Amino acid sequence: MAVSPEPLPPKKKRSSDSDERLLRSLLLRSRETSLLNPIPFVLYRNSNSIIRKTKLLTLMLEELVVDHVVPCFPASAVLCFEELYIILQSIKTLIEDCCNGSKLWLLIEQQSVANKFHEFTLELSTLVDIFPVKAMNLSQDVEELVNLIRKQCSKTAVWIDEKDINLRNDVLQKLDRIKSEIVPQKTKLKEIFTRLQLNDSTSCTEEIEILEEEVRNQSDEKSKAEIVSLIGLVRYAKCVLYGESSPRIIRDRKKSNSTDLTIPADFRCPISLDLVRDPVVVSTGQTYDRASINLWIESGHTTCPKTGQTLDHTGMIPNRALRNLITMWCREHRIPFESTETNEKVTGESTNKTLFEATKMTVTFLLEKAGASQSLEMADRFVHELRALAKTDSNSRACIADADGLQLLVKFLSSDHPTLQINAVTTILNLSILDANKTKIMETEGVVNGIVEVLRTGATWEAKGNAAATIFSLTGVPVYRKKLGRKSRVIKGLMELARTGPISSKRDALVAILNLAGDRETVGKLLEVGVVEMASEVMDGLPEEGVTVLEAVVKKGGLAAITAAFHVIRKLATILRDGTERAQESAAATLVNVCRKGGSEIVSELAAIPGIERVIWEVMGMGTGRGRRKAATLLRILRRWAAGLYGNATAAYSTTGASSTTTTRVVLPG
Repeated sequence: MAVSPEPLPPKKKRSSDSDERLLRSLLLRSRETSLLNPIPFVLYRNSNSIIRKTKLLTLMLEELVVDHVVPCFPASAVLCFEELYIILQSIKTLIEDCCNGSKLWLLIEQQSVANKFHEFTLELSTLVDIFPVKAMNLSQDVEELVNLIRKQCSKTAVWIDEKDINLRNDVLQKLDRIKSEIVPQKTKLKEIFTRLQLNDSTSCTEEIEILEEEVRNQSDEKSKAEIVSLIGLVRYAKCVLYGESSPRIIRDRKKSNSTDLTIPADFRCPISLDLVRDPVVVSTGQTYDRASINLWIESGHTTCPKTGQTLDHTGMIPNRALRNLITMWCREHRIPFESTETNEKVTGESTNKTLFEATKMTVTFLLEKAGASQSLEMADRFVHELRALAKTDSNSRACIADADGLQLLVKFLSSDHPTLQINAVTTILNLSILDANKTKIMETEGVVNGIVEVLRTGATWEAKGNAAATIFSLTGVPVYRKKLGRKSRVIKGLMELARTGPISSKRDALVAILNLAGDRETVGKLLEVGVVEMASEVMDGLPEEGVTVLEAVVKKGGLAAITAAFHVIRKLATILRDGTERAQESAAATLVNVCRKGGSEIVSELAAIPGIERVIWEVMGMGTGRGRRKAATLLRILRRWAAGLYGNATAAYSTTGASSTTTTRVVLPG
């Protein structure tokens, strides 16, 4: 059956108001583009030429706005205006990206960028050619402007300044010479970087950061390799050309993100209790910082630290969603955020020979300059650069250690110059991230003793905190954990820092103590110097950290730990009631261990606390998975004690695994 076609709806007529709005929007975009400055360091003529054309377009559009006599523009004119708006936006974006992006990468990619400028010019030429001049009833002045723009656009051709081409060839030659292990001439290097307006250490640092971001955005492997090579060149030039004038702004490694701000619980690693830098998910579904969980597994543990479940495997999956959230949070609060995983991937150091050779040259230069410096102030500048380099990637850490950098750094650990001491100990901390360097640090004469001395008598809290962080890093290797745990000066230094230091330094000391507590022999030494009392004191300001240390000590400390912990039961109960989920979990686990090993006397002390059973019920209902399990065990212990079945420690061990079916509430003494 034939179906009669429905009539098409009438075409909506354009109003003169909409045409005027379009014209004014186009004029605004044209003005913004015409006010841009040309790219100053490369492709100056290309960018300046297209900016001049947009200035002519602006004049034409201004005349059109004044002489707008046609009630509605022809459809072809509207189409030209809409396309022109898109082209102007593209030109504006291209020039801004070139000015704000990497100067060296723009130099290398100058041909493709010049082609883009040419393409935009051709598109402008096409639009001007098809612009309906007659139908628009334009004035003679506007017609003359249109003809002038048409003439300007038609003459263009792809062109690159010979100076830009020669500069590009010079850079590529320097990269080839570095790859061949030939040190670039300083004067030639200076000429290149002056042309590119990379005139100081700050501009070089910004260039490196932009290049690293460019690597992340690149999908082409060849381009990535070229950019990575440029990173090596800039690092070397920064030190050789501007190393002596480097700004030495020392930022406390954790002051900015730990002292003044409360890190969201979901952003803190359950092991280190610090901001997660490289979040990974283990087989149980829990997320940890990669460095912390690696240390946990390398220490011989086969269970998930948070849930206590056995790990099916040791594989880890990056938690990119959490990392993005942490990155945004850090950016919002202006906290520096570096990811180990990202740094390793960005630099591509394991395969790029140019970067590797440039790093070796940079290290050699810095070590020679630091060693030959006539003043501590000058030495500090070069050690500061070593510190920054050691933070970048594994190859840099390996190069510094292989070049006998530790022998030089140990001399500066005892320096009276505060910032030099900070830079020296922090460089060693950064070097210790690489497992191979841990052995060199432990075996190089004087390094460990120097670190311990800084821990105990350092000139600043930052130096002491970074010394503690270095010890934490070294204790990731079980044999070194035992070795450091036998040193009384290490134990006493960490304990003193945990008691008296500022928040950031306390955390450094506490995580080191937590690692040392993984060895039963070391726990005995910790108990001798009052680790339980110290943890109790710390709980007032850092409840999570304090109770976590106490949990580890009680777990491996035997009866001596139980005896010492007797006096902190009420404080643990308070944390169980008022603490964070993580703190509640550790408090419940600690109380279970204490009650199991301490017998009825310990349990009666806990039971005497008013409302303790209600607190335990709340943790069972709203705590973490592990926290709920520990709270349930604790409740069973209390009920067996109330029923008279918990006479001693042995009874406790034999009965905690049983489940209770009674529903009678315990009447607590007092």
